[in-house]
Amino acid sequence: MAFCGNCGTRLKDGAVFCHECGARQDAGAAPPVRQTMQPPSAPPPPVYQAPPPPPPATAVTGAIKFSVEEKQMLKMVKVEMQNTMFRCESGAMYYMQGNLQIESKMPSAGGLLKSMVTKETAFKPTISGTGTVYLEPSFGEFTIMDLKNETWILDKGAYYASEMGIEVGLWTNKAISGLFSGEGFFQTQVSGTGKVIVVSNGPLEEINLVNDRLVVDGSFAIARTAGIDFTVNKATKGLFSSWTSGEGIVNTFTGTGKVLIAPAANRHVTMMNYLGSIYRRVIAIKNS
Repeated sequence: MAFCGNCGTRLKDGAVFCHECGARQDAGAAPPVRQTMQPPSAPPPPVYQAPPPPPPATAVTGAIKFSVEEKQMLKMVKVEMQNTMFRCESGAMYYMQGNLQIESKMPSAGGLLKSMVTKETAFKPTISGTGTVYLEPSFGEFTIMDLKNETWILDKGAYYASEMGIEVGLWTNKAISGLFSGEGFFQTQVSGTGKVIVVSNGPLEEINLVNDRLVVDGSFAIARTAGIDFTVNKATKGLFSSWTSGEGIVNTFTGTGKVLIAPAANRHVTMMNYLGSIYRRVIAIKNS
């Protein structure tokens, strides 16, 4: 059985030409292969790809180092920064060098209230970047406290600067303690992990209490841990004893924890206080 190699028609036996198209036939020609057109395949459905995440914000997690330097009779806090940030009291920056920026945000209503009842300013600017910062000098003493997930209560005006891992808040004293202690109803509370700079009139001494009691005649207790109970008491039991002993109201710290006291001002603060008292007396005599 033969087929036309041109049109595919079945040939008669022995035919040399195709009776359909007239094409000459070669012996044993195979029928042409008919190619059927395949419909184009549908494109694959699109695969959903989530958009790439936004680039992470610049992290301020570098190194920071606090140190205290003495220049003439003054003490200064030096802050060395490497891509990091810290917080300080308003106006505490003295001078700085490097790629550094200062930012001060509007405080909350609670922050404004806190500033009214403590000696801490409501605006606590942050300084960020890389460089060196010197804070305002003082005749007093600067102490670097290293908190390890702790909470401390600070005397009014003692807070100076801190790392960003430290939260600065408000501590409320008992009514009677706030009225007669000299500390006031509200004090500054610092908590967290990081370094805190406190300022005092003299060098600090650390007193450890273990279910014990510390009695202080004056407001030179600069800081205490939150576990210490603070009250105000009479120095002696009876009214006559208080009058004859010369001791009136004293601050009492009880419990287990630590208390930082500055029992004596340094010589520079003592000299300034002495000169200040003379100046006030002169002005009083002049105005009288």
